[in-house]
Amino acid sequence: MQLYLPIAEIPVNMFVIFGMGGAVGFLSGLFGIGGGFLLTPLLIFSGIPPAVSVATVTTQVVASSASAVVSYWRRKAIDLKLASMLLVGGVIGSLLGVLLFDLLQQVGQLDVVISLSYVTFLGTIGGLMLVESVRAIRQRKKGAAPRSRRPGQHNWIHGLPFKMRFRRSKLYVSIIPILGLGAVIGFLGSVLGIGGGFMMVPALIYLLRVPTSIVIGTSLFQILFTMSAATIFHSIGTQTVDIVLAITLMVGGVIGAQFGARMGQNLRGDQLRLLLALLVLSVGVRFAIDLLLVPEDLYSIAITKGAGA
Repeated sequence: MQLYLPIAEIPVNMFVIFGMGGAVGFLSGLFGIGGGFLLTPLLIFSGIPPAVSVATVTTQVVASSASAVVSYWRRKAIDLKLASMLLVGGVIGSLLGVLLFDLLQQVGQLDVVISLSYVTFLGTIGGLMLVESVRAIRQRKKGAAPRSRRPGQHNWIHGLPFKMRFRRSKLYVSIIPILGLGAVIGFLGSVLGIGGGFMMVPALIYLLRVPTSIVIGTSLFQILFTMSAATIFHSIGTQTVDIVLAITLMVGGVIGAQFGARMGQNLRGDQLRLLLALLVLSVGVRFAIDLLLVPEDLYSIAITKGAGA
């Protein structure tokens, strides 16, 4: 069944788009990620313009995150105070990201920046997560306990000023890295259409030492409101949100997130990190291949903002 997208100005198969939303929603609930880092490339690979893909994916991330947050809220697995501080930084980062997105779109460099950024971020973070998760699994098989710090133990971050106590996560830590982390996630969400959970979850676990049982729900809660802000900023500023595409993705995402949230409770932390690392790396590799291949059409024509008729 063909569905015409008014902003993207192309027809697409409705069931394929619905399936993409459902699959990414499932991963959102399973890993505690927004899923945009996967959905945005899938839409771009399907022929939808990068600008429309990035801006519209923010709406799907909102829907799938909201659905999964309900499940974690019922289990009291969210640190609301920590999520709120992350959110403050996230909203500021989202606004700055939309401004840069609009600037890159006007100068015609948005597509290249998106591709290079995906290769860099996904390759680096996916590689680090893969090494760590494989090491943890090997230690578990040998019968040795993984070397990790318990919540409350200190690292260099705990020496920073402006500390705040987060009782749900058993933390007493500076708000500076928390605001900074939220701002980075919000910025990347606006520019690349990613919820940032694939960065947020490892950062909360390894830098702030947030308990694993709290991380996923807290990450999703922050992603929910940060990406809501990004959606509003894109709708007003860049006007590249395709509502037809967004609704189709959201319906599939909400359904998939519920199944993912339930299955995520049955896997160990090291298994989840290994699967997420492989997923992140695979998307980064695909982008790298596309950058290296010679396109079929060496030249293209596009209408930029401000162009007169």
